[in-house]
Amino acid sequence: MDSMPNRFAAHAAKAAPGPTGRFTGFAEYYFIGGNNDPTQIPTELLAKAAADVIKRDGHLIAVYNMGLGPLGYPPLRKFVADKMASHRGVTADPENILITTGSNQGIDLVVGAMLNPGDVVILEEHCYASSITRFKKAGATVLPVKLDDDGIVIEDLARILAAQKAAGQPVKMLYTIPTIQNPTGSILPMDRRLKLVELAREHDIIIFEDECYADLIWAGGGPAAIYSLAPERTVHIGSFSKTLAPALRLGYATGDWEIIGRMAAMKSDGGTGALDQMVTCEFFSKYFDQHVESLSKVLKDKLDTMIEAVEAEFGTHMQLFKPKGGIFLWMKLPDNVDVRKLIAPAAKAGIVFNPGPEWSLLGDGAKSHLRLCFALNSKENIREGVAKFAKVCFEETGIPPRSRNVSNAAG
Repeated sequence: MDSMPNRFAAHAAKAAPGPTGRFTGFAEYYFIGGNNDPTQIPTELLAKAAADVIKRDGHLIAVYNMGLGPLGYPPLRKFVADKMASHRGVTADPENILITTGSNQGIDLVVGAMLNPGDVVILEEHCYASSITRFKKAGATVLPVKLDDDGIVIEDLARILAAQKAAGQPVKMLYTIPTIQNPTGSILPMDRRLKLVELAREHDIIIFEDECYADLIWAGGGPAAIYSLAPERTVHIGSFSKTLAPALRLGYATGDWEIIGRMAAMKSDGGTGALDQMVTCEFFSKYFDQHVESLSKVLKDKLDTMIEAVEAEFGTHMQLFKPKGGIFLWMKLPDNVDVRKLIAPAAKAGIVFNPGPEWSLLGDGAKSHLRLCFALNSKENIREGVAKFAKVCFEETGIPPRSRNVSNAAG
C-alpha cells in the first residue's frame, strides 16, 4: 500500500510549494519577523475591553461581517479615520476605510485589484520581502529605485519614469514605505514627498503607500502621509500589528471608492475577525496615544541596546542604518562578506536573522546586508545574541577581527 505522503505528493498541484517544516519553536536569539515586545501587551486592559465590548456588541458575531457589510466594524473604521486625521494629516471618510486581515491582505487586495501581468511597478531597492514576492507573483515588471538615508532618491525616480515613458512601457504604480521604511527605517522628508507627488501626476501613476510602522516614530509624528497630498491617486494601508499585537491580524486601507470598493469585492475571507476588531477598537479608542508612547520608549531603549552591542562587537566593520522608529535595524558588513553563508552556522548557535537579499531587489548587491528585529528579545538576549553572532561571523569570515584573548574568551 502506498504511503499517504507519497500519494499526496504525486497529486499535488504543480505550482504548490512543498510542505512546510514542522514548527519546533523559536530560536534562542530570534531576530526575524515583525514580532513585538511580549511585556508590552496590555493584557488587563485588553481583558476589560473584551468584556465590555462583548457585553455590548457580542450579539453581532452571529452574522458574517457582523451584519454590517464588508468594510469592517464601523466604530473601528471611525477610530482609524480619527487617528489618521490627528497623526497623519489624512482626511478619510470611514465609508472609504476597509479593515483587512493584516496589512499583507491589504497588499494582496491592492495588487489583485490594480495590476495585470506585465504592468510596470517601481519598488524601493531595499523593500518589504512579502511585497516583493506579491508583486512578482502577480507578473508585474518590478524596477528598483535608489534609496539614501532619507528614503527614495527623487532624481532616480524621475530618471526611471522618463526612461520607461520613452521606451513605451510607462510605470503604472509606485509602491513605497515612506514613513519608517522597511528595512532601512528612514522617513521621506516633506520636500521629497511633494516632488514624488508632482512626478506621479506628471506620469499618471498610482501611489501605493504602506504605513505599517508610521505610528512608531521616536521623535513624534513624521511628515504628513503622501495620501494627504494626493488622495486622488493614492491608496494607503496601515496596521495594528506593530502598535498592539501581530497575532490580532488587523490592518486597514483607505482610498477612493473605486479602489476600496474593488478591494472589498475581492475580500473572500467572510470578514476579518470580529472580536479582534471589536476589542482593538474598544482599547485603542481610550488608550491609543498612551499605549504607543509607552511602547515607543521601550522599543527605543531596545534599539539603543542593540546599536551599542553591534558597535561594541563589530566596531567599524558593520555599517548601521539607524532607524527613526519601528522595530528593525538594517546593517551592512564589508562587501566581501556574503551573509547568506552565515545563516546555517548562526542557526547552529541559536541565532536567526534576515539576510539582505531577501529584503532587496538588488540580489547579490545586498549580499552583505542583514536585518535584525530588536523588539521581541530582552535587552540581555540582544547583547548575548549579537555577541554570539559576532563570534560566528569571525569564525566564518575573519570579521570582525579580534585579538587572540578576545577570540579565546568568546569560545
